[in-house]
Amino acid sequence: MDDRADDAAAAAAAAQEGLIYSLVEPEGLETAVFVEVPHAGLAVPDRVRDELIVSGDVLLRDSDVYVDALCADAPSEGATLLAARVSRYVVDLNRAPDDVDHETVPDHPDPRGVQPRGVVWRLTTDGQRALRSPLTYAALCDRLEHYHAPYHAALEAGLEAKRAKHGHAILLAAHSMPSYSRIGGRGARRADVVPGTRGRSTADPRVIDLVGAHFRDAGLSVRHDDPYRGGWTTAHYGRPADGWHAVQVELNRALYVDESTSRPKDGDFEKLQALMLELVRKLGELEL
Repeated sequence: MDDRADDAAAAAAAAQEGLIYSLVEPEGLETAVFVEVPHAGLAVPDRVRDELIVSGDVLLRDSDVYVDALCADAPSEGATLLAARVSRYVVDLNRAPDDVDHETVPDHPDPRGVQPRGVVWRLTTDGQRALRSPLTYAALCDRLEHYHAPYHAALEAGLEAKRAKHGHAILLAAHSMPSYSRIGGRGARRADVVPGTRGRSTADPRVIDLVGAHFRDAGLSVRHDDPYRGGWTTAHYGRPADGWHAVQVELNRALYVDESTSRPKDGDFEKLQALMLELVRKLGELEL
């Protein structure tokens, strides 16, 4: 077996052991809903640890803290649940594989990105260095092969299986956001929930309207596509004409955690958890 085959086998084994992601299959009657949580992970594998200079506090602060726990019961309503275990500082699973700039990977043959926080972040959200030094193209490819590719292989296979069984698949990409922007000073408080569908292009209107109405009916403020329109995953898998419907849902962290400590708020956390479960149930009952 050659080195590449060895690496692929190691990546597959790590994924199965839950080091890259966890995949929980539906309980009972399966629905067309697939929930993915790409940014709640905190793990930094040994193979990339020396390349990072961010603290554990930064890893936690810039994660979508506890979103995997908010969605943990989704399989009880027939949904599949995929949650990343690796930190977004290892690889950002909501970015395209070529979304890097020349400062991050100087020898990249064809970088598409122009920002410091692409598929690999070289700066933290407060502008501090995240990488000890720029990555080589080989190091980037190593991260993509071991972390990005296995996650998206599982996601794509799951959506394809849903479509084959139900005629369509609904991807609910679950995220969280700070209550206020950290960039350019403290502005207005963000909405409670931001569904991102890139101008209502990544899902059937019935899916989009259901998501918005669900949270508004619960007394929460909803603002579509502002400030998040849906990342690469939503754009890549949101193909309504092909039966794949994708909605990114950003939850305001102030709803369920104390943002100064990242600790869950007793009672509020459970309310939002129940609300997410009810959304999964409604989406599963939707006839498209």
